[in-house]
Amino acid sequence: MKPARLSSLFLIPILTMQAFGQVLPADTTIIFQPANPEILRKSLYQPLLNAWGFDLLISNNGFGAGIFYRRELSDEFAGFLNLAISDVKDEAEFERYDYLGNPFVYGKKNRLLFFPLAAGIQYRLFTDDIVDNFRPYVTAAIGPTMVFVAPYSRRETFPLPGGGTATSDEPIEFFSSLKSGQAKYTLGGFIGFGAYFGMEKGSLSGINIRYYIAPFPNGIEVMYGGGIIRNFGGFYITLNFGSLY
Repeated sequence: MKPARLSSLFLIPILTMQAFGQVLPADTTIIFQPANPEILRKSLYQPLLNAWGFDLLISNNGFGAGIFYRRELSDEFAGFLNLAISDVKDEAEFERYDYLGNPFVYGKKNRLLFFPLAAGIQYRLFTDDIVDNFRPYVTAAIGPTMVFVAPYSRRETFPLPGGGTATSDEPIEFFSSLKSGQAKYTLGGFIGFGAYFGMEKGSLSGINIRYYIAPFPNGIEVMYGGGIIRNFGGFYITLNFGSLY
């Protein structure tokens, strides 16, 4: 076979592949990447937008507890619903102990339980300047508030042998007093600030300081002889423990 005809045989498959838009592969490795890598990252990342959990409240009145539900609305805003319960005390209260070692507040007429239900919003601060394991925010909420008033003691007056009278307060057992209690309602709320800690990987923990406001213009009597409270609430340190989903 002549050399010209032999070279033509080798050119035929090359020209055929070029006709179909194919080029003989080079001896290399081809790696395909998306034009925008962020598309892939965002498609694989599923943010946890909902959270629920428990609150531990600490104040001058003692301890309280609560539950909450929280929903992320954007990178900066989140909405929440919160219900708490806390004891309420008058500044004149002074706890003593009887001869059996039981605590008792002489002169206390009613025990009060504070039930604020609030819906509010949180605004995250410094979103682009602080790392995600420390997320400060400011918050505000408003909602119906109930104060449950139950008798704390029963005051009895008796005559003295030499003349005159004296009083004696007989304490009422806690669960027995609840049967004789009544609920009073008002509109309340709170403002505050706080922060969440740790990375958002299934759990939620944080701390915040709130100032509750719950006005009762007519007041509620706590102590015998004029211990009346007209504005409930005050400062509370709240610890949050929750779960993201």
